[in-house]
Amino acid sequence: MKKILIIAGEVSGDLHGGNLVKAMHKLDPSLYFFGIGGENMKANGVELIYHINSLSFMGFIEVIKHLPFLRKVKKEILKISSEKNPDAIILIDYPGFNLSIAKELFKQGRKIFYYISPQIWAWGKSRIDLIRKIIHKMIVVFPFEEKMYREAGVNVEFVGHPLLDVIENYSYESREKFFSSNGLSLDKKLLAIFPGSRKQEIKKILPEIYKAVKKLRDEFDLNVAISGVKSIDIDIYKEIVGEEIPIIFDRNYELMKYAYAGIIKSGTSTLEAALLELPFVVVYKTSYLSYLIGKNLIKIDRISLANIVAEEKIVKELIQNDCNADHIYMEIKNIINNENLRNELVNKLRNIKNSLGKIGASKRAANLILREI
Repeated sequence: MKKILIIAGEVSGDLHGGNLVKAMHKLDPSLYFFGIGGENMKANGVELIYHINSLSFMGFIEVIKHLPFLRKVKKEILKISSEKNPDAIILIDYPGFNLSIAKELFKQGRKIFYYISPQIWAWGKSRIDLIRKIIHKMIVVFPFEEKMYREAGVNVEFVGHPLLDVIENYSYESREKFFSSNGLSLDKKLLAIFPGSRKQEIKKILPEIYKAVKKLRDEFDLNVAISGVKSIDIDIYKEIVGEEIPIIFDRNYELMKYAYAGIIKSGTSTLEAALLELPFVVVYKTSYLSYLIGKNLIKIDRISLANIVAEEKIVKELIQNDCNADHIYMEIKNIINNENLRNELVNKLRNIKNSLGKIGASKRAANLILREI
């Protein structure tokens, strides 16, 4: 029986980790997985040492505050790795923690696979030397990443993006059923809100969104709905929006598919929205100090995955001070009022999907890892 230590630290990593584990189990049902993840990984047979809920921190300052806890987690994972002697390590994104622990796991003589690359193209390429030394293989999901790593001498393979599989295989509730079961009017356009998957994000970002959407809802007679995350208490949302806006759990893809426009916190959701061809505006706000640090470190002029993959600013990004009710209102108003602009956005988003390869990324990654262990 092969033993595999797998580590994801965020909701998106848990999604891709769960699908990878599922694909690997199809090829070899005897595999034993243990590590850090969330509900998707757990449902697919990963024995969780820590849940991602305890590791999801937003911004540099928040991470610094939790460093003692992160050191404790790292120490425990290394101890368990030493005891269980895994045949392979799979790291999924979450670079601050994963690259740090990878150095120690490499010293233990582990074969390390990195699935979903750290965004070193955004933060600067100083980590490439470390990756070349300690990572057995980088398994990347964007074509431009493969070129970057190959030129730097890293062992790399592009497998396509796993979100293509997730969206392709998803069973959508009908528009009629979705609207009626969530108290939405079938004859009104839907504005969908995705305020993030962490408490800090929701508390920082949702109040400004709420002020904007109240005006938009009244002016354009819209349905408005918020995408909720089950790991966050519904009262966190209701403290901000009260009972005025429905909070819908576990129906992100219906929200994106049936919405006319979206307001989306920067992250994986922006790529999901692009793949579902939803015109949207990107929002992001963190503590002022975290923002200043990030502004000095980020090496590219855009933060949304949709814009990064497109290599141009397709959707508007409202960051920090620009993430305010007035700007959000104006950008969504432009999408609703200007059908030509909306159609142009849809066409550009469609091109993003075409650039990400074919479905089957999880299966290709699973085959690659099993072949090499």
